[in-house]
Amino acid sequence: MRIYLVGGAVRDNLLGRPVVDRDHVIVGARPEELLAQGYKPVGKDFPVFLHPDTGEEYALARTERKTGHGYHGFAFHADPTVTLEQDLARRDLTINAIAADEHGNLIDPYGGVHDIEARVLRHVSPAFAEDPVRLLRVARFTARFAPLGFTVADETMALLRQMVHDGEVDHLVPERVWAETRKALGEARPSAFLRVLRACGALAVLFPEVDALYGVSQRAEFHPEIDTGIHVEMVLDAAAAIAPGDDLVGFCALAHDLGKALTPPDMLPRHIGHEQRGVAAVQALATRLKVPTEHAALAELVCREHLNAHRAFELKPATVLKLLVALDGLRRPERLDVFLAACVADKRGRPGHEHDDYRRPT
Repeated sequence: MRIYLVGGAVRDNLLGRPVVDRDHVIVGARPEELLAQGYKPVGKDFPVFLHPDTGEEYALARTERKTGHGYHGFAFHADPTVTLEQDLARRDLTINAIAADEHGNLIDPYGGVHDIEARVLRHVSPAFAEDPVRLLRVARFTARFAPLGFTVADETMALLRQMVHDGEVDHLVPERVWAETRKALGEARPSAFLRVLRACGALAVLFPEVDALYGVSQRAEFHPEIDTGIHVEMVLDAAAAIAPGDDLVGFCALAHDLGKALTPPDMLPRHIGHEQRGVAAVQALATRLKVPTEHAALAELVCREHLNAHRAFELKPATVLKLLVALDGLRRPERLDVFLAACVADKRGRPGHEHDDYRRPT
């Protein structure tokens, strides 16, 4: 029986990032041997165990075989004959397919160390295309590692486009789309998540309300970036800087301007009433992805009221009070904090305005 540290722990150690979760692969063992040593079984579809002392995850080396559409369409095989290289081959990206033995020696059959040094996200094998969730994971990893200079390899982007063309993303269930999106919104550069999805064509399939924002013009005197889609990208990154790791603020930032895609063409580049028009789009997005109730409710409020936040000192007291009541801000001030963070991100999500803040009343 041989035990190896694998995946994110090895990758993050090589990148000099904090290691949060440590996952292990066991080669040459049977479930009975682990049970006899006190390991606790937790895997439903394949043999995964928790260490009796550390609680860390240990999985028997396994292979996967595609049997149907979507991420459920797999058959797994685990026994003592499965090698470490075979187990690593089923992983998504080369940077996640590196193992370390008990002495710290690296086993890297697919060039993950080279790709870490080159700052490239590259798929391990053509089997990558068998699991549509991996498309979302590539976009999410880009959002995480873009500040370090990581980009998607050309051949991997070509494979993502082929997956969209073949309809693989059509089989993604809302819960998985939201789970990956939620993680991406908490990353350092969530705009990269949108850019990767848009580049491969998945944004139009999974987030049509967001995709529709690209190419929609805004008034240059207020939005030097012109394009509403670019504005939303900038707002997402501003939100990540204001509230690091907060996917609730991130979702509000993502949804705040959905109404601009619904502006009548003869009104452009002005968007009078977009905050009201966008509410239905926010509701549609949140319902389709089965977004948590609090995320949906606050995103709807940010969409409808963000312009009032920008001009708060010009509003009548009754209007401000009505907004506070809608937010339940006096009883639950954390909701007001999320609202204001998203609105400040909107204000800062424009070239030359990255450090803007709300002025204090005089």
